[in-house]
Amino acid sequence: MYDDIIIGAGIAGSTVARWLAEEGGHKVLVLEKRSHIGGNCYDRLDGHGILVHEYGPHIFHTNMEDVFSYLSRFTEWNLYGQGHQVVANVDGRLIPVPFNLNTLHMVYEGNQAKELEQKLIAAYGEGSRVPVMKLRENKDPQIQGIAQYVYENIFLKYTMKQWGQKPEEISAQVTGRVPVLISYDNRYFQDKYQGVPLYGFTKMFARMLDHENISVQTGVAAKERLAVRERDILFDQVPFNGNVIYTGELDGLYGCRYGRLPYRSLRFAFTHYDMDDFQDGHSVVNYTVSEDFTRITEFKHLTGQKDADGTTIVKEYPFAYTGAEGEIPYYAIMNPQNEALYNKYKQLADQVPNLYLLGRLAEYKYYNIDAMAKKALELAGRLAGQ
Repeated sequence: MYDDIIIGAGIAGSTVARWLAEEGGHKVLVLEKRSHIGGNCYDRLDGHGILVHEYGPHIFHTNMEDVFSYLSRFTEWNLYGQGHQVVANVDGRLIPVPFNLNTLHMVYEGNQAKELEQKLIAAYGEGSRVPVMKLRENKDPQIQGIAQYVYENIFLKYTMKQWGQKPEEISAQVTGRVPVLISYDNRYFQDKYQGVPLYGFTKMFARMLDHENISVQTGVAAKERLAVRERDILFDQVPFNGNVIYTGELDGLYGCRYGRLPYRSLRFAFTHYDMDDFQDGHSVVNYTVSEDFTRITEFKHLTGQKDADGTTIVKEYPFAYTGAEGEIPYYAIMNPQNEALYNKYKQLADQVPNLYLLGRLAEYKYYNIDAMAKKALELAGRLAGQ
């Protein structure tokens, strides 16, 4: 019999499974409804031998030494020497994003750029990160002009494509994720460690789940084996008193009885080209003022792969998740109304003493990979009494 049943084999489920099996000595069953492990980080070789991220680009970045050390047990890394860098295509010109002092000097002429730089440093401090919505509140007309440029050329249309809403309608947790940087730092993230597993995320997850105390079953939806009742859980129609860690959509666990939680989904269009380079060395180019898609990722620049001919790209097209067959919920749309709906489902889950919610979907919030791994390790430690 199992001590723990974990629903989902992504970063949350795989991390908590390994810790419970190895450090806690638990017998663990992992159920994954997809045909593969790895969750949205899943990567694979395409028909041309290019390692692609099936569900869009994923990059590991962290300042957490303990998380980096733990995951490094299961993989070597391709760490980016210059950090992950992203550019935006603004009317055919590529500029660094987030908007920083390098971008400022590309957009404005010499003396004007220097004057604006000094104003930004005086107002916010060198090295600071300022959300564009906060920058727009500055009373200085010149700083307002910078804010308006960023808002119109980098933020507004991209945000509306990504979220289907205007920035003013979106949670500050989201709008604050891409600030204006008062520095000459072109990195998209400012973390110490940035990169991808050297041989891919899937192989890292496979090593995490490769333990004698872990059983993994793919292609198995939780509802086929598990039934969550008012205060207890049935597994294969028999009461289960062990821990159940659930990483899927919380509304789906309860048949969407109060209505479906809103998410944004994505459609991916992969294309292979018989050329060495499609984006002049850029792994990610955001299309902030044009096109129906939000960005293009060129995987060879993301992974550092050099042993395959040609190059493969993917374009991302956001749309509203409906729950239809084949759609995947990617991003929770956080606002007071949706959070109130989520809390109705959470109140049901809280009545089940051996049910634990973990992850983006189960908690209806955004997590980076490192933060999710950290939370999974903390939960596993509590469940094992350590």
